[in-house]
Amino acid sequence: MELMISTFTLAIASALSIIIAQALNRISVNYVSMAVGVIIALIPFLNKQVAAFDSEIFMELIVAPLLFFEGQKTPFHNVRSNLKKIISITVVMIILVLLAAGFGASWVGQVSLPVAFIIASISTPTDATATSAVTSGLKIPRRVNASLKAESLFNDASGIILLNMAILWFTNGYINYGQTIGDFIYSSIGGAVLGLLLGWGIITFRQLLMRSSFNSLNAQNLLYILTPLVIYALAEELNLSGIIAVVVAGLLHNAESQQSILLNSRQIHMGKDLQSLISEVFNSMVFVILGILMVRISRNRLGNHFAWQWILVGITIYLANVIVRFLYSLIALRYDRHEAIVFALGGVHGAVTLSLALTLSGTFLGNDNYNLIIMSEAVLILLSMIVPTIIFQFILPHQITNQDALQTIERIRGEMVKSAIKEIHHMYLPKRVKKYVIYMLLMQKQAIPLRESLRTLLKTINYPEFSSQEQYLYRQAFYRAFAIEREYLEMIGQKEAHYRRYILSLYNDVLLAESLIIEPEENDD
Repeated sequence: MELMISTFTLAIASALSIIIAQALNRISVNYVSMAVGVIIALIPFLNKQVAAFDSEIFMELIVAPLLFFEGQKTPFHNVRSNLKKIISITVVMIILVLLAAGFGASWVGQVSLPVAFIIASISTPTDATATSAVTSGLKIPRRVNASLKAESLFNDASGIILLNMAILWFTNGYINYGQTIGDFIYSSIGGAVLGLLLGWGIITFRQLLMRSSFNSLNAQNLLYILTPLVIYALAEELNLSGIIAVVVAGLLHNAESQQSILLNSRQIHMGKDLQSLISEVFNSMVFVILGILMVRISRNRLGNHFAWQWILVGITIYLANVIVRFLYSLIALRYDRHEAIVFALGGVHGAVTLSLALTLSGTFLGNDNYNLIIMSEAVLILLSMIVPTIIFQFILPHQITNQDALQTIERIRGEMVKSAIKEIHHMYLPKRVKKYVIYMLLMQKQAIPLRESLRTLLKTINYPEFSSQEQYLYRQAFYRAFAIEREYLEMIGQKEAHYRRYILSLYNDVLLAESLIIEPEENDD
């Protein structure tokens, strides 16, 4: 019951965050979500509705699906052709970051090297959802954007392996290099192989269902949603990297969806809608949780006399990350200075970093060490989000904002509907059918006020249904109207190149509306 109430509370908070962010279109939804999380944590009644954070549940139920869907957005060929670069970023660069941050934290914070390297290893994973928060509405250089996405997909596994190494160092008093390297190879390569095999097996099974009389759209989509959960759980049970396993499986599903568009269009379309829904809600939920955790952690630890220590350590590990990333991108990745700055600052940390920190035990490490680790990572997360949010506004070009595009798209929508209504007036249709079609087109244009729409809704309750002949005619009228609308959008899309993305979205809305008209009703012969 506690888990259900927590999930319900977080889901409502995420929905409200998304709605509020639509009104504040210049502020990323992730920042709005974090603010909502802070408010929840500050109100005792609401704070009690959210259970204590469980890193295992968080990683499996939220992070694993997000990374699976993120992998599905990435063509497998892109990863394979850039594999050397990905390994360079997620292994070589991560080790350099670990060394710089570890020794720096030990020197500045006056703590033992094992504790400093625990802090440093937790600071290595970056967060794709956090990166999107600081780059919202901005244009990132293409190859830098590709590197940041690839890094966030795979570097969680590196961070987990390095954290395990540092914990063993703290426990045993020495580093077991052989075990660390062996664990890394077993976990990463084993996770990739398992993800490949399970992903291929699930895809084969689903493809067989598509070609059989046993195919069920709802059952297929349920299998699709459960895929990352099952793969992650099985990989972790075998001590493999669940993160890499779900990412590889997601890459395979990208190829499957491209090939199955015409084989089972309805399922692919619904799958994309589910992916969009879950990704948006879970992304928001991640930052709601982050806001709640920030308040809960700081409430218990801000007042201690070691505050100066964790602030300095947090600043040190952040600077170590930025400096190493900047130099590495200049030397190894051969980026120019501007690209190197964007790459260095674009390595943003989020809830994944904090969840790794919260896997540790205060009893095992000691309260002073535990508080230092948690609060320094909190400082790292805040700096990694605030600094690029400010600097990127000055060094990156801005995209067309939704507010700017809205006026143009509303004008285009109005002209589109106007051309469709004009065509309907020229068609021979029964009066009742013509009135209905024109009314619906005006609704598409959003030209009917809410009060009038509700009044019409009450009237239609007592209206008799269309006869079969009238149903045929109104469908024919809509087919013609939608054809006119598509022709208009195809024409205007060539003129308004800056708004092409929004015009394609409007085109998609027209196609969806047409698919609903085509859908036969139960009483159709």
